[in-house]
Amino acid sequence: MSRLVEIVAPRRLGTGFRWLLASSWVSNLGDGLALAAGPLLVASMTDDPALVAMAALLQWLPPLVFGLYAGALADRLDRRLIIVTVDLLRAGVLVLLTLAIATDVVSIWLVLLAMFLLGTAEVFADNTAATLMPMLVHRDDLAVANARLTTGFITVNQLAGPPIGAALFAAGHALPFLAQGVVVALGALLVARVVLPPHRREAPQTHLRQDIAEAFRWVVRHPAVRTLVLTIFVFNITFGAAWSILVLYATQRLGLGEVGFGLLTTVSAVGGLAGTLSYGWITRRVSLGNLMRVGLVVETLTMLSLALTTSAWVAMGIFFVFGAHAFIWGTTSLTIRQRAVPNELQGRVGSVNLVGVFGGLVVGSGLGGVIAQHGGVTAPFWFAFVGSAVFVVLIWRQLTHIAHTDHADHAEAPA
Repeated sequence: MSRLVEIVAPRRLGTGFRWLLASSWVSNLGDGLALAAGPLLVASMTDDPALVAMAALLQWLPPLVFGLYAGALADRLDRRLIIVTVDLLRAGVLVLLTLAIATDVVSIWLVLLAMFLLGTAEVFADNTAATLMPMLVHRDDLAVANARLTTGFITVNQLAGPPIGAALFAAGHALPFLAQGVVVALGALLVARVVLPPHRREAPQTHLRQDIAEAFRWVVRHPAVRTLVLTIFVFNITFGAAWSILVLYATQRLGLGEVGFGLLTTVSAVGGLAGTLSYGWITRRVSLGNLMRVGLVVETLTMLSLALTTSAWVAMGIFFVFGAHAFIWGTTSLTIRQRAVPNELQGRVGSVNLVGVFGGLVVGSGLGGVIAQHGGVTAPFWFAFVGSAVFVVLIWRQLTHIAHTDHADHAEAPA
C-alpha cells in the first residue's frame, strides 16, 4: 500500500499535497454522482424542454456571475477556510434536497434552486482549491501534481461517478444526493488537514472591484497568461459550437443511439486517462510551448475529422485522441498559470481565466444552435475547424511566450 501511495503521491510533493489530493478525489466522486443523478431527477419531474434547458443554464451561470468575486475573495481571505466552509454548505444543501425527495415534498423549482446554489458553491470551492497547489508544491513538480489531480477527476468524476449515480438513483431517487452530501463533507474534512503558509491579506484597503481590475491589468501585461486566456476563450467558442449539438451529430450523422452517444463520452474520458498517465513522460521530452502548439493543431484537426467522417468507429478513435488532448491541455494550462502568477493574485487571475472558459462556451453554444439550424449538424464542426485554423495561424508566434512563465521576469511585460 505504501508503495502505491508513493507512486500516486510521491513523498517529495509533501503531506499537504496528499491531503489535497485525497480531498479532490473524494469531492470529484460526489460531483460524478451528480452528473447522472441531477439530469435524471429533472427528467423524472418534468418533460418541459424549457425547464430542462433551465437546469443546464443554472449550472453554466454561476461561474460567469460569481467567478470574479470568488477569485478576489480567495486572494483576501483564508483559502482553506473558504473551501471547508463552502463544501460544508454544499453538504447542507444536499441533505435538505435529500430530505425533500425522501418525504415527497420536492418540486421542480426546488430542484432548480438547489442546482443553482450547488453550482454557485462549486465556483468558490473549485476556484479557491486551484490556488492551493502552488502554495504546497515546488514549481518544478506542478506538472506532475496537477496530472495526479486530473487523473482522479477522470477516473472518479467522469468514469466511476456517473454509473454509480445512475444506479443509486434507480434504487432510490434520494440516495445519490445523500451519498454526494456525505463525500462532499468528507472532502471538507480532508482539506481541513492541509497546512498552508501565511497568505491572507491583512485589512485590505481596496474594494473588490479594484482587486478584480488589478487582475485584468496583470493578465493583459503578462504575455504567457494573456495568450492562455485568449486561446481558451476563442477555442471554447469553436468547441462550444460543435459540442452544443453533439447529441444530434451522434444520432443523425453517426447513427448512434443513446448508449452509443454515452459511449462517446466514455471513450473520451479513457483517452483523457491515457493522456494524464503519460503526462510526466511527455513533459520530460516536450516543452510546454510546443505542447500547446501540438494541442491546438490536434483540436483543429479533430473538428475537421468529425466534419468529414460518417463512421461511428472512426469517430470513437477521434474522441479517444481528443480526450487525451483535452486533459493534457488543461493540465498544461493550469501548470503554466500556477508557475507564472504571484501567490497574491492566484485566485483573481484564475477567475479571469474561468470567465474566459465559460464565456467562450456560452457564446459558442448559442452560435452552434443557429449554425446547425441553417447548415445541418456538420455545419458547426466546419465552423469550428475554420475558426480554429485561423486562430492557430494568428496566435502561433505568441505561443513562444508560454516557455517563459517566471512572473519575476514577465509580470510587468508590455502588452
